[in-house]
Amino acid sequence: MRLRNITGSREAIAESLYVVSESVQTECPGKWKEIFGNDSPVYIEIGMGKGKFIHTMAKEHPDINYVGIEKYSSVLLRAVQKMSQEELPNLKFLRMDAENITGVFGAGEVDRIYLNFSDPWPKDRHAKRRLPSREFLARYDTILKKGGRLEFKTDNRALFDFALEELEPAGWKAEVVTYDLHSDEKLIQGNVMTEYEERFSAQGNPICKYIIYR
Repeated sequence: MRLRNITGSREAIAESLYVVSESVQTECPGKWKEIFGNDSPVYIEIGMGKGKFIHTMAKEHPDINYVGIEKYSSVLLRAVQKMSQEELPNLKFLRMDAENITGVFGAGEVDRIYLNFSDPWPKDRHAKRRLPSREFLARYDTILKKGGRLEFKTDNRALFDFALEELEPAGWKAEVVTYDLHSDEKLIQGNVMTEYEERFSAQGNPICKYIIYR
């Protein structure tokens, strides 16, 4: 069974205390410090999958607030189930399409953005849907605070090359670029792997990563 087709997942998510309800998402811009009840920085992961990365990050960094964003209810359900086993006060979830990101976070409200193993959308006509595309970079530019960073990891070299090509026309600059993360002694320190990263790296696939800013 494909994860995104699990019966009842959307209803379970709607009832979860860990998920910010879709009905109130439009009220969230500018209010994330109120939602978390503190003034800690806000880090978000767009396309978080089953949530291993962001749950681990939130556990290791209790002084940072994390928001995991996932489009598919049946995938998000796995993260919700993990939270029910190990609750973390500095982690919230959103079920939403990333295209609407500027309607959920206010200008400069996010301190860091993570994109991990995003859908490559390989057909040229779908380039605008790729999360590291210039169209999405424009959205991130709105919500990311001055001095903030965006981190992107993938095993898909074609997608990574595309992402690098998008930086200049989008007005972003690369601070770090590697085509083999796990061979970089400095960058691998503190690296938290996603489910995909564990699988692909175990198969011997090099992991590409960049850290960018405006």
